[in-house]
Amino acid sequence: MHVAHLNTSRALAPFDHPLMAGFVDSIARVNATADAAPGFVWRLDDDPDDSIADPILLGDSLLLVNISVWTDVQALRSWVYGDAAHLEIMKRRHEWFEADDSEFTVPTVCWWVAEGHRPSVAEAEWALLHLRAHGPSETAFPLERAHPR
Repeated sequence: MHVAHLNTSRALAPFDHPLMAGFVDSIARVNATADAAPGFVWRLDDDPDDSIADPILLGDSLLLVNISVWTDVQALRSWVYGDAAHLEIMKRRHEWFEADDSEFTVPTVCWWVAEGHRPSVAEAEWALLHLRAHGPSETAFPLERAHPR
């Protein structure tokens, strides 16, 4: 089994707006570090310019959709919390994304997938809504509270 991960954030403007330029300009660099990270398997779209702007989640075109698959939770954690390019963007996220509010108190979710499976946006949305409705379980869980498989 591999671990799938969805990360969401609501943008302050459409991705082609000048306000978002600093974030959009960093996508290829951050994706390249993920691609090279130990344990990385796949992300929703291998075209760095399209990887966040096209998929629609929860009917919200301003909601960032980043779906990836990793060999295991530790590999994902190592990249999320240890990659300098990713951490730089996370420190500046307030420039481009709304602060978490009650609707997005659970902005990320992980779930187990079979090796070779590529999750769809609909599958990721289901996992996120499941976590929000039922809390952490082996079906859907936050990165910080991974359930073994």
